[in-house]
Amino acid sequence: MLRIRLRRTGAKKQASYRIVVADQRSPRDGKFIEILGWYNPRTDPPTFEINSERARHWLSQGAQPSDAVAQILRKADAVTSEAASEAA
Repeated sequence: MLRIRLRRTGAKKQASYRIVVADQRSPRDGKFIEILGWYNPRTDPPTFEINSERARHWLSQGAQPSDAVAQILRKADAVTSEAASEAA
């Protein structure tokens, strides 16, 4: 199954994340299929950018977002709140 999840980047204790589509069996920072955007929790408020069109495409193909990514998708209005909670 495909998952839309966060992939950690950045230096030690200065994490930032990429939002990626990956197989659920691959490790957190392992092989992925496509980068959809980024998320930086260290800013106030946390900032992110996501390609909504590609996110909708992967959701329509059956990819399941992680809990954190589902919240980001809701904030970005990439999907309706029901679809994000349904997919998570």
